[in-house]
Amino acid sequence: MPNVSNEVGTGLTSTPRGLRSKAASIASAPLETRQAFLDELGDNALASLPYLFEFWALEHQLPPEGKDWRTWVIMGGRGAGKTRAGAEWVRSKVEGSRPLQAGTARRVALVGETYEQVRDVMIEGDSGILRCTPSDRMPTWKAGQRKLVWPNGAEAQAFSAHDFEALRGPQFDAAWVDELAKWKKAEEAWDMLQFCLRLGDNPQAVVTTTPKNVPILKDILDRSSTVSTHAPTEANRANLAKGFLAEVMERYGGTRLGRQELEGILLDDIEGAFWTSAVLDALRTEDVPRKIDRVVIGVDPAVTSSGMSDETGIVVVGAVMSGPPKDWRAYVLEDATVSASSPTEWAQAVARAYDRWGADRVVAEGNQGGDMIEAVLRQVAPTVSYRKVTARQAKGARAEPIAALYEQGRVRHLRGLGTLEDQMCQMAVGGYRGSGSPDRVDALVWALWAIMLDPDARKSGPSIRTL
Repeated sequence: MPNVSNEVGTGLTSTPRGLRSKAASIASAPLETRQAFLDELGDNALASLPYLFEFWALEHQLPPEGKDWRTWVIMGGRGAGKTRAGAEWVRSKVEGSRPLQAGTARRVALVGETYEQVRDVMIEGDSGILRCTPSDRMPTWKAGQRKLVWPNGAEAQAFSAHDFEALRGPQFDAAWVDELAKWKKAEEAWDMLQFCLRLGDNPQAVVTTTPKNVPILKDILDRSSTVSTHAPTEANRANLAKGFLAEVMERYGGTRLGRQELEGILLDDIEGAFWTSAVLDALRTEDVPRKIDRVVIGVDPAVTSSGMSDETGIVVVGAVMSGPPKDWRAYVLEDATVSASSPTEWAQAVARAYDRWGADRVVAEGNQGGDMIEAVLRQVAPTVSYRKVTARQAKGARAEPIAALYEQGRVRHLRGLGTLEDQMCQMAVGGYRGSGSPDRVDALVWALWAIMLDPDARKSGPSIRTL
């Protein structure tokens, strides 16, 4: 095996992002240019090229610039390349420029949920350390000792988060932690690992994980010594099986589970929230009855029209109103929320949703600019049926009876409502716990109130249409 430290010999820069930029330009170049690049490489450089990860890596797989961090969290969707990034980071720490030359780390902790997962994923897996390492510096796996030993003397020791007490005693100058968010004893294992990272001038840890709403992950991300990178599954589509993305996006796209597992987004459910990810996922539906009796659009207009204003919440809700009111069922059909630069712009978005769904009514809170809302709507769509509603309770109190409808299983969600659902999971009795305004939730609450709980709606009954 040639020495991978040799220069590739075509003017590539030595910085990781310089290499990646060069790789991107070559990959998108005409066939003749790509062939000419490869023809210029000597045998040694050509054989080394696959092992120069900095040349091929995606942006989120490269360590942040600078050394002033203790923990690097790589969050991403399934198949986003997190494991490969972790394995290559370990390589970059333990390997020197020559096979027997020392790297910057000599003792590495490899921590997974179980010993088997450390071995099967982090060490021997398709993107594990052994698969990523060239033969001239290939470490030896000593199963009995649960150690990887490199030709230059560097060692990596495997640990299980279940057996976190085993982290008492050893000391390391680097650590790779995989899928921390799903460990059952994550906090205990992470705490023990911190006491072990005490060798060298700058001991560091890399955490590769699909995000989940667990305290330890949020605590790590909140620390000033933590840096993070992020990517959805789709970022690594070139290295995924054909058809995989289409299949999982069809099934999970537009759901909160999809936002977590495919987009790699940390969904921040709060304690005491009216809604949780599990509740909303259980109420998701693929099918809407063809006969919807009534459609209402809830609107929560932005307070201002400046670039710093909140969004205008626009949520479309339909209902099947057969039988007595207790048997009515509601369907959240669309979140058409917009960030508008003027009242006319959001009014046009409301009018389009009204026409798109053949809606019966628009309801909007009139506490702030109620007459203005109707005036703007009338200018854009004179025939829209509009009703001003007045808020006499705080947002949390208004949302509580709507949350009860969900608890009774009387509301269903279509796909594509992820951002709305994120806001819902931040709403509690004490009010909204997220940043900004709960514009989408407010619009949802008014629409569901108007279609399911408003006494006038119960008296007037349905107006049947076919979607």
